[in-house]
This record gives sequence, structure tokens and C-alpha cells, in this order.
Amino acid sequence: MRTALLQSSGRPGSVDGNLKVLDEAAGRAAAAGAGLLTAPEMFLTGYAIGDDIARLAEPADGEAADAVAEIAARHGVAIAYGYPERADAAVYNSAQLISADGTRLANYRKTHLFGCFERDHFTPGERHVVQAELNGLTVGLLICYDVEFPENVRAHALAGTDLLLVPTAQMHPFQFVAESMIPVRAFENQMYVAYVNRVGQEGEFEFIGLSVLAGPDGVARTRAGREEQLVFADADPAFLAASREANPYLRDRRPELYV
Repeated sequence: MRTALLQSSGRPGSVDGNLKVLDEAAGRAAAAGAGLLTAPEMFLTGYAIGDDIARLAEPADGEAADAVAEIAARHGVAIAYGYPERADAAVYNSAQLISADGTRLANYRKTHLFGCFERDHFTPGERHVVQAELNGLTVGLLICYDVEFPENVRAHALAGTDLLLVPTAQMHPFQFVAESMIPVRAFENQMYVAYVNRVGQEGEFEFIGLSVLAGPDGVARTRAGREEQLVFADADPAFLAASREANPYLRDRRPELYV
């Protein structure tokens, strides 16, 4: 499945502005033959927007989700995106996957909150493996800091995730995550990992870009730089199956030793 990675911080504080950016990117992704477009963490509202996070938060089936579904259906491309989710009295840092016909397929709440900023504004999620079937692949969701915990990615591997989508707001000086950790995560867990970052200065944060889609051989299929970009790579089910057959990591595990 051809996959588009939208490296952009959009228009922080403007849901309408970010929907326009997403619409334009979806059109470009569809024209390039992509079946999936992934946007960064908190893309729908912006990340460093302080108390506006709570003001702009919406339910998973709210008006903004309907707008994303309309964009997906109009362009015929599935979309994964980050947003602040309001549920009851809580606000979650969430990511949602919507199919190319506008159906909501999966919604994930970030389980590992990073730093005081996130802990002040969000409630952590409690479900660490969320998946959906898309174009013959089992697609999983994590968000940014979550992927830095090997237990999270291994849980997805054991649950059969083929392509792990990681909307991200990674900042300076942690570029080693995109450059080194993500290809290792893909290799050690025998899956594709799409790590899709924000870019540029936003409030107190300097987002570093460097979005990457890494394959199960640990090789980056595409890498973005440090500016706004839309980059593409393929998640190939046949290559994934051959890699899993050749690589014994998951078969050779001895989980009785790990408790």
C-alpha cells in the first residue's frame, strides 16, 4: 500500500486551517496513488496551543471527524491524524484512522504522556493496542513517545500489526528517535513503521521533522528533511511476509523468561 506522510505543523490554533492543509495533502496523495495519508500528532488543532487544547477538543465522532471523513471520501484515500479528543470530563491526545469511504476505523488514546505539558493537558489512555484492517494490512496506532517503549511495539507485533502508524510531535534534541530508533523498532518487530512528525518552531518547542517510513529489514523507505513535505513509500505485504519468514526474532522468543 502506497503511504503518504504529511510532515507539517499546519496552522496551530485553527481547525479550519488544518482541514484545508489536510484536504490539499489528500488530493496530492491520491494523485500519487497513495491509499493512506498520515498526519502528525495533534495535527487538527496544533500542539503547543495551551488551554486552547481543551477548548478545541471534540469527541471522536465530532464535527472535525466528519470533516476529515468527507475529505477522505472525496479523494478516495484513508487518513490517519492526531487531535485532542474530549470524552466525558477527560481530554485525550488521540489519533484516528478513517477509511477511504469515510468510515471511522480506529481511535487510539496516547498511553505514555511526555513531560509536564502533556500531563497538564491530557489524561493517558489505557488501551495499548488498537488496530484496523486496511487494504489487506493490519494497521496499528501509537503516538510519539509511545513508540519509544519497546513493550508497546512488541505488543503490536504479537497482535499481528503489519503497518504501525505513529503520528508524532518530536522535538529537538531527540532526532535520534527518527534517525535510529524507528528503523530498529521496525526490524526487531518485523513490521513497517510510519513515524510522521511536526516541523518548525511552535511555542516553546522546536519540532525536528525527519519523518520516516521504515521497513521490516530496518531500511528507511523514505525520509523527510526539516521542512514541510509530503513524502511517499510503499508497505509491501509480500516483502513483509518474506522478511518474517527469514527473520526468527518473534519465533525465537522465550516469553517465560521475561516475566
